[in-house]
Formats: sequence, C-alpha cells, structure tokens
Amino acid sequence: MKKENQKLEFKEKLTKSYLKTVSAFANYFDGEIIFGIDDNGIVKGLDDLKGTALSLENQINDSIKPKPDYLITVNNKNKTISILVKKGNACPYKYNDKAYKRNDTSTVEVDEIELRRLYTEGANKSFDEISINSSTDLSFNVLKKELTNILKIKKINIDVLKSLNLFSNGKYNNAAALLSDSNNFAGLDIAIFGNNNNEIKKRKTLSHISLISQYYDAIHLFEETYIYEEIDGATRVKKEAIPLKAFREALANAIVHRLYDLNINTKVSFYSDKVVINSPGGLLYGISKEDYLRGSFSLLRNPIVGNVFNRLNIIEAFATGIKRINECYNSSNSKPIFNIGDNYISVTLPSYKEAILTISEKKIFDLFRSNIAYSRDELQKLCGYEKSKLIRTLNSLINKKLILKDGKNKSTVYRKI
Repeated sequence: MKKENQKLEFKEKLTKSYLKTVSAFANYFDGEIIFGIDDNGIVKGLDDLKGTALSLENQINDSIKPKPDYLITVNNKNKTISILVKKGNACPYKYNDKAYKRNDTSTVEVDEIELRRLYTEGANKSFDEISINSSTDLSFNVLKKELTNILKIKKINIDVLKSLNLFSNGKYNNAAALLSDSNNFAGLDIAIFGNNNNEIKKRKTLSHISLISQYYDAIHLFEETYIYEEIDGATRVKKEAIPLKAFREALANAIVHRLYDLNINTKVSFYSDKVVINSPGGLLYGISKEDYLRGSFSLLRNPIVGNVFNRLNIIEAFATGIKRINECYNSSNSKPIFNIGDNYISVTLPSYKEAILTISEKKIFDLFRSNIAYSRDELQKLCGYEKSKLIRTLNSLINKKLILKDGKNKSTVYRKI
C-alpha cells in the first residue's frame, strides 16, 4: 500500500486545498495527487468521476498562474482520479497569488527569499548571474593575482571580466561581487577546538572578502592544524592527519554550491580527530541524495563561480568532488560522512587511519584499485587462492570497511567502498 510522501498526496474528497500542492509540484518537482484515497492510503472512491475530473481541470486552469503542465487520469476500476503535475520552467506558479512548496508530506507557503529564488529560476538564471547595481565599484586584486599565476593574464579589464561572465550589459553580477576583494556576502566561520566543544583554541571569520581569499586562507589554517613533520631515519617527512586533498575538495564544494542569499556563514570546525564542514543550502531540486553521493550530478548552484574556480584549478571538473574525497580514504579504516538535509549539507572528514593489511589482503585489495566490481570466481582466477582462503580474505576486507559485498547468490559481486 502506497503512503503519502513528498511527491505523492492523497485526497479523499475534492477540496480546493489541493491547488496549493499543484503549485508546489509545478514549482519544484514532478508530483502526483490522487483523489478518492484517504490519508491512510485506503481507497474510498469517488461518486462522479467524469464531473470531478472536469471540475479539477477547470479549477487548475482558473486558479494556478501561469498554467502548469499536468495530466488528469481517471481510474474507473477503483473510482479514483490522479493528477500528475510536471515541474515547470515558468516559476513561480502561484495559487491565490501565493507560491507553495512541499515540506515532507505537507504543503507550505514559501518565504520571501525562496520566492525570489523561484523568480530567478523562472528567468532561467542562477543567483550568481543576477546583475547588481550599476554604480557598484569593485576591485579584483586577488582574482588578478590568481589569473596571473595560473593563466598568465597580467591585466584585468572589461574584456577579461566578460570572458569570465562577470560583466554583461554594462553591469557586474553577483558572481563578480563574490569574487571581488570586498563584498557584503557571508563567508566562512572557522573554529579550532581543543579537547571538547567548549574549548575553542582559535576562531577566524572569513567573510565580506573574495571567495578565493576565503578558500586559500582556510587551506592555510588547515595546514597549520593537521600537517606535521615526522622523522624517518635522517629525513623529515610531511604527514597529514587528515588528507589535504579531501579537505580542498570538500571546502571548494561548500564554497561553490552554497546559498549566498542567506546571511549565514559556512561553519568549518577543526577537531583533533576530524573536520566538519556545514554549508547552508541543501541539494538543488532534481538532484537526489543518491546522485550526490555517487558524484553523478553536474548541476551547479553558482555556475559562474564554479567556472572561475575550475579555470583557476581549484576544482578539477564538475560532479567529481565527492568521488575524489572518497578516493582519499581508499586505504583507510575511517571514511568520510555526508549528511544531507533540506537546508544544509554537512561533510565530516575523519583522521586518516591506515588499514594494516596482511600480504593476502593487500594482494586482493590492490585488484580493486580500478573501481571494477568482481565476482568471487573472477577474483579467484586473478589471485590464484583457494576458495576458502579467498572467502576469509574477502570477509576480512569487508570487516575493515575497505570493500563491500553487493547482490545475492550468483549475482554477488565485490567492490571497493
């Protein structure tokens, strides 16, 4: 039996409250409303299917502005009517001059900030693309320095800014402001903790300055905190308590993907055994948690900023950051943790704990370096171990959280976590 969820709503009878949900689905994602089923998912049926379907069509056409894309389907067998509402491109879709969104299984009115985002989306623009006051005077010394180092550009003029999509139609945009030396946007709030949450050894707020400065200043603090030297014979060797590459990726993701119309700093917390980055703004609508964790999404909340970071080699390629973070912990018993909420994304990078492997374990684990999934028979042919020894070795690697077992019976495969 189906249950109500964010994308499915039941209505036992025809009441106009469903029009709020039509607005919500049209604004954010495809969704379905089924009439003739109560809140518990029990089919009650409707008396006048044809008349009710006509009423629904007329109400939607008359009440939702602009007109959404929807399909009404009549199920004569169980006497229910379904409305499938498609996500629209002309946001915001309003009912009684108000726009709505889904909050789990309920429908609520959007606030002023969210309404502005809908208007921006309806204009097919990202936040960083929106033009700012034409009289605003911006300086780009930090950006110039990086462009000189990376791209050998010695002078920033209007043509360079246009090529970076920071200036058009005689105006700067929000991306230009975010990358300028001084701005009015929130940034990073970094705290270095001692033995507990009540002991803050150092705190630094990086806001109202270029995103590039925020990034490199945070990297510098990280290096001071987690990179140390260890004597190996007659040589001093640099060690990383937490992988620097993983922190770079997580920090760049937080800067590029966060919401900047919220005056809230991204929280970066340094602990003795982990780093936690909490950035405001959940996933973009249309991207699932599974897409995010697989690193298969390519939508950018701030694409102009993302493109500049890409050109400066801060981020390598879109939709690969999560994969590279996980790769930093391939041989570690500890793994990154990703928590995704409606209004935030949190990434925890634990201390690197090198997995101690036996000769047999290392031989098997090295086979997974290329991210290929293997059946047990395939692994047995590659390593030459007897079945019992191979199973013991695989189970040990599973217990050490280095590989996982996926599927059942003959379809079972092993893959690297």
